[in-house]
Amino acid sequence: MDMSVFDLFKVGIGPSSSHTVGPMVAARRFLTECGPLDDAVGVEAHLYGSLALTGIGHATDKAVILGLMGETPQDVDPDAVEDKLAEAELDGVLNLLGRQPVPFTRATGLVWHKQSSLPDHPNGMRFVLKLADGSVIERIYYSVGGGFITAPGETQAARETVAVPFPFSTMRELLEQGSRDGLTIPAMLRANECARMTNDALDAGLDRIWAVMRGCIERGLVMEGELPGGLNVKRRAAKLWRQERAARNATNHLPHDAVNQVSLYAMAVNEENAAGGRVVTAPTNGAAGIIPAVLRYYAEDCRPSDARRGIHDFLLTAAAIGMLCKKNASISGAEIGCQGEVGVACAMAAAGLVAALGGTNGQIENAAEIGIEHHLGMTCDPIGGLVQIPCIERNGMGAIKAITAASLAMKGDGTHFVSLDDVIETMRQTGFDMQAKYKETSLGGLAIHVVTVNHAAC
Repeated sequence: MDMSVFDLFKVGIGPSSSHTVGPMVAARRFLTECGPLDDAVGVEAHLYGSLALTGIGHATDKAVILGLMGETPQDVDPDAVEDKLAEAELDGVLNLLGRQPVPFTRATGLVWHKQSSLPDHPNGMRFVLKLADGSVIERIYYSVGGGFITAPGETQAARETVAVPFPFSTMRELLEQGSRDGLTIPAMLRANECARMTNDALDAGLDRIWAVMRGCIERGLVMEGELPGGLNVKRRAAKLWRQERAARNATNHLPHDAVNQVSLYAMAVNEENAAGGRVVTAPTNGAAGIIPAVLRYYAEDCRPSDARRGIHDFLLTAAAIGMLCKKNASISGAEIGCQGEVGVACAMAAAGLVAALGGTNGQIENAAEIGIEHHLGMTCDPIGGLVQIPCIERNGMGAIKAITAASLAMKGDGTHFVSLDDVIETMRQTGFDMQAKYKETSLGGLAIHVVTVNHAAC
């Protein structure tokens, strides 16, 4: 499997990995593939399918413009985004990759095709570069979930294939190798990563991922105000966090109040995501709160003897589950609904927690299977095309489910009736059968049963 842990966990900005991060990457890639830009006199971006239907709510317009400017999701300053966009719109000029000025406005440079989709994926983009001699350069890209992009004919973004000591495309293969060599899943994933980088570089990268996740939680637990987009949704995590802390010493403190912390961690992350803040795609932005929340629960409440090692094992194991889901089903809400986002994130977090707590490979698989099984059929129906309702609360619930799944798995011996491979295939088939209106188009479910302004209008 030609994926790395850092493909599943990418530092970026909100609100969406498929509708924000992916389009930004695609726009920049398009211009870099066009060669010298000295003769460029104009550029257009055509958005299709789900990108067109929910693009405004998911900030696809902003992402494409930033990508054409040469910005990257991992490096762009979230606090500077609005000023950059406002300046370009006021001037009516876009500096392609930061150097070649061409006339551009959102009204003329972005074209929304709400009634049509490109053939390979619901999240399709077509870019057109206009040259001084009247010719054009055109390219098509697809944002396939989790910030991954492809061009027609690609299976994933082009990368050098690296031989790894433990190749796998199913959980069965991974379990068989672990049994044969007496190794845990995180140990095998570490060995695979070290075929690409040094052990120290791997640890440093994992530390950075956790630092960004932790920082996102901390920021989300203090930030207040209203989320952008027009739904007038107020941030709740900070207020609820203050109430939770005050209740810890209160006489009416209930045992189940402890789980509130975990759900608030997740909600804090997804409020930051909805506000366009710095997040880690895990494996998507819409489900970015679950893994950080469960990781913080592990680090602070499980009293680990070696928290750093446990966090690394958690992330490596979670990545293995994410890789299997991406390869054999999908992590794209536009392809298979929210079961592929929150469901997969729940499975990743459950498996990671079991690994960090020293569970067996069989228990890890069992936890992941439980996590997905109880999200099967979950639709992606964001109200107003915004990653807010039900997405924020859904992450809080997903984090609690992940801890429950891990607990159930560790109370058993690893044997279970449904395999992870079987439940992933079930998720794929369920997503294939799901009507398009329930797959990130905001044309069904909650999105049409709640009266709102049409925020997806252009």
